[in-house]
Amino acid sequence: MRQYLKLPRLYVPDDLMVGASIELSQSQAHYLGAVMRLKSGAQIRVFNGESCEYLAEITEIAKRRATITIVEQLRPAKSAPDIWLLFAPIKKHRNSFIIEKATELGAALIQPVITARTISKIRPKTGMDKMEAQIIEAAEQTERLDLPQLGEPLKLDALLKDWDEARTLIFADEAGDALPAATALAKIKAPAAILIGPEGGFTPEERETLRAKPYCAPINLGPRILRADTAAAATLALWQAVSGDW
Repeated sequence: MRQYLKLPRLYVPDDLMVGASIELSQSQAHYLGAVMRLKSGAQIRVFNGESCEYLAEITEIAKRRATITIVEQLRPAKSAPDIWLLFAPIKKHRNSFIIEKATELGAALIQPVITARTISKIRPKTGMDKMEAQIIEAAEQTERLDLPQLGEPLKLDALLKDWDEARTLIFADEAGDALPAATALAKIKAPAAILIGPEGGFTPEERETLRAKPYCAPINLGPRILRADTAAAATLALWQAVSGDW
């Protein structure tokens, strides 16, 4: 496997099996031909987010067209730990950071949540498509074999109404007397979810509602007020360190 690590790696949303011939998208053809300057016969790695990773050979490549043939399996499928990241949308470039880092850090689901103080909005079509593209790019670059599911934006009350109480909901409570994050997270195993509030934090009413739920676990992220994107990455990293696959 090690000798293949430097090969370009692409997400291909097709059924993958040895011998299959697959036509890549125009953007992927451009990337391989114009950016990487690969020719017919060159090898790449492909994965579809569900099954194994495969070695493939470019059998045809042109300006807007490329075809590959699957050669052999390189790695078997492997799922990430059952941890979700729920976040209140913030500024566009910071949303991008959250999506990228949540994918890198192994979140199984990424879910935008609309809270009382959420200001930024995600456009139903273009915004979700952009986040999907960011997930794919992050997975390609970090050797991840699966893709996190991307949930449609939900209001906080709707999210809580249908919550599965078997899944612990962890939320950063900057105004409360919660246990330090590392101490609290060490006691929580999957399935779990992390909820990060907006730039203005949760309202007192939201905090009261969350704390009243038997499945909610408030945590304290320390003496410094973290940006929402920093809090998301920090909490996911802590959870992976004490309860995940690190």
